[in-house]
Amino acid sequence: MAGGLWRLRTRSAEETAALGRRLGLAAQPGDMLLLQGPVGAGKTVLASGILEGLGVPGPHPSPTFTLLRTYRGRLPAVHADLYRLEGRFDPDELGWEDAVAGEGVTIVEWADRLGGHAPADALHIRLEPAGAARSVACRAGGPSAARLLAAARGAAAR
Repeated sequence: MAGGLWRLRTRSAEETAALGRRLGLAAQPGDMLLLQGPVGAGKTVLASGILEGLGVPGPHPSPTFTLLRTYRGRLPAVHADLYRLEGRFDPDELGWEDAVAGEGVTIVEWADRLGGHAPADALHIRLEPAGAARSVACRAGGPSAARLLAAARGAAAR
């Protein structure tokens, strides 16, 4: 997909959060952002920035122990952290379908643990530590994700 991949570097946590804010400002109902990367890569910082961009007052701690946290901002938001999941992801046990249905935005840390339950049209974001910086690769999985990615890229260019 043309324009469906964007690679960039953020040099600090603030730059990572700023990328998240751009994504949150551009997000529309039904958008899903799937964050992946090792511990310490900046997933929670990016997720917090997305929530800020959605107008959700902070702080935005990662829901590591509750797995899901819902917020109200410009749009409803669900923030999931699947780090603690072991074995097979069971969407019924987590209440996944109810949480992600509707007019909100879904942010998932450790998205690789969703298995086949991730929608095709999602923005996949891989973060990798690179010293004090972060290497970020964003890939759009469909038209809604491509729109979100294009808007964030356009905002970054200004």
